[in-house]
Amino acid sequence: MNASTRSKVIAILQEGVTNELGAVIQYLWHHYQAEGIYSPKIKDTFEEFSVEEMEHLEKISERIVALGGEPASKLPPVKKGGDIKQMMQDDLDLELGAAKMYAEHIPQLAKLGDTTSRLMLEKILADEEKHIMEFEIMLSKIRKK
Repeated sequence: MNASTRSKVIAILQEGVTNELGAVIQYLWHHYQAEGIYSPKIKDTFEEFSVEEMEHLEKISERIVALGGEPASKLPPVKKGGDIKQMMQDDLDLELGAAKMYAEHIPQLAKLGDTTSRLMLEKILADEEKHIMEFEIMLSKIRKK
């Protein structure tokens, strides 16, 4: 991979790092603050997803370092507060944004010829889609009550 391509790949991956940093913090914040009748299961979900987002962060950061870059440390805005339903909606919105971003990055990486990064983001996208599905199910159950 030439220097120009490497720089483009690193820039794409940096967006993932920033997103994952924000997701980890938002999920942990919601885990600490969640209260209410639905909170035990949902608190566990927030914590579980924060760990998965940390794993994504680690994989993307390691790839950036392997390419000769330094992972970003910029934090995006983090949504905090509200009731449990609002927290879940904020987290669903976060996941929808992440899925859209990764869906855009995957073909960009394919075009740049970086199969390793593309395959990594495909796996991460699958996790984000799983999170979306779980939040949609939980929110639909709360809305019915």
